[in-house]
Amino acid sequence: MNEKKNNTSSNFKPKKKTEGARPDRPALKPGLEVRATAAKLLAAVVERKISLDGMLDLTHGNPAYKALSDADRALTRAILTTALRHLPRLEAAIASLIDSPLPEGARALHHVLVVAAAQILHLDVPSHAVVDLAVEQANRDPRNRRFAKLVNAVLRRLVREKDEVLAATAAVSPVPAWYSKRLTAAYGVDEAARIAEAQLVPPAIDLTVKSDPQGWAEKLDGKVLPTGSVRLAAFEGAVSGLEGYGEGEWWVQDAAASIPAKLFGDLKGKRIADLCAAPGGKTAQLIAAGAEVTAVEQSPNRLARLKENLARLGMQAELIGGDLFNYKPDTLLDGVLLDAPCSSTGTTRRHPDVLWTKGPEDIGKLAVLQERMLRHAVTLVKPGGVVVFSNCSLDPAEGEDLVERVLADNPHLQRVPVEAKDWPGLETAITKLGEFRTTPAMLPGDERFAGGMDGFLASVIRVAS
Repeated sequence: MNEKKNNTSSNFKPKKKTEGARPDRPALKPGLEVRATAAKLLAAVVERKISLDGMLDLTHGNPAYKALSDADRALTRAILTTALRHLPRLEAAIASLIDSPLPEGARALHHVLVVAAAQILHLDVPSHAVVDLAVEQANRDPRNRRFAKLVNAVLRRLVREKDEVLAATAAVSPVPAWYSKRLTAAYGVDEAARIAEAQLVPPAIDLTVKSDPQGWAEKLDGKVLPTGSVRLAAFEGAVSGLEGYGEGEWWVQDAAASIPAKLFGDLKGKRIADLCAAPGGKTAQLIAAGAEVTAVEQSPNRLARLKENLARLGMQAELIGGDLFNYKPDTLLDGVLLDAPCSSTGTTRRHPDVLWTKGPEDIGKLAVLQERMLRHAVTLVKPGGVVVFSNCSLDPAEGEDLVERVLADNPHLQRVPVEAKDWPGLETAITKLGEFRTTPAMLPGDERFAGGMDGFLASVIRVAS
C-alpha cells in the first residue's frame, strides 16, 4: 500500500524539534499519523467498547481520523479491521515473543504492537516501515518511550519468524472466549470453528436487482447466488460508478439480508409494514414485489437515509418516523416484516468490532427488546396474515428461543415452515422447524468470488384465521 505524507499535528510529542519545523507542528514521518490513529481507535473499541462505524463517520467521527487524507483513511480502516478480525491470534503472537507479560499500565504499548503485528502478518505493507514507525510511536509517547527497544526487538523477530508464528497461532480461536463458548453451545465444536474462521474473510459485495439477475451478473462480471442476489468479483472503485447505480436498477444488500422479504410469497397488492426499515433494502424488496409498504423508522437520520435510498431507486412508500410500539394502522395489515435490532454477531465479516464492543449481557437485553417487538408486531396483522421475524444475530437467544416463547404463549399463532426444496443451494440453511438460519460459513467461495454470507435468522409466523 502506498502511504502519503501527512503533516497534520499529532498528540505525540517529538523527542526533539525538527530542523525548520514550526514549534507547534513538528514534522512527522510519513505514515506515522495513520498508525497513531489506528492504535488510538483500536484502544477505543477494545477498552471503551466504542463502535468503529461511529468513529469512522466522516461527519461526526473521530477528529484524528477525519483529518487524514483519503488514502490514509483507507489504510487506517484496513489496519483496524484486520487487527480486530485477528486480534486473539495477534495477541498470542506478541505474547510468544515476549519473555514476560507487559505491565498492567502498558495497554497503549499493547495496541501499538497489535497494529504493527496486523500489518506484518496480514497486510501488504513493507515490514521495515512498519517496524520503524512503531518504534517512532513508542518514542513519541512518554508512557511507551522506555519500551522502544522492546518494540524494535519484538517486531523484527516477528518479521523474521512470520511463517512460524502464523503456523503456531493458527490453533488459537480468532474470536473472543465468550463468543466462542456461545457459538459452540449453539452449533457444536466443528461448525463453531468454521463460523469463527469465516469471519476472518472480508465480505463480497452482493446486489439485489429489480429484475433479471442473470443479465446484471453478466453486465457487472458477477454471479447469481441461490438467493437471487448478484455477487460481484473483487474490484477497485466505488459501487456508485457501476452500471445501473444511477438508474436505480439495484442496491447493495448482503445475500442473507435479502432472504426475509422473500418469505412472504406473493405480495402483489398486499399491505405490508416494515417496522425497522432503514436503510431500506428490505423496504425496496417489498415494493419491488408489488406490496403497498409502510416503512417505520425511529431514528430521524436513518429515516432521511431511507428516503434518499428510495428516491434513487425510484420507489415510494409511506414513511413514518417514530417508535414502532406507537404504530397502529387504521386497519389490520396483510403482513409485517420485523428485522429487529440485535447484537449483529452475524455481520462480523464487515463489522469485526462487534465481538469486542458487545457481550453476553447485550445479547440478553436485546433479546428482551426483540421479544417485545415481535409480540407487538403480531397484533398489527389481520387473521390469515403473516409476520416475518428476522435479525442478523447468530445467537439463538435472539432468534429461535424467543420465537418459540412467543408461539408457546399465543395458540392463535402458527409457524409456517420454509420448504428446503424451494431454496436449492441453501437447503442446509433450513432448520428442522422450517426456519432460515444462515451463517458466515455458508456459500463456498472460489478463485474469483469470496464465499460466505451474513448470519441471519428468519421465521415466518401466521396469525390464525
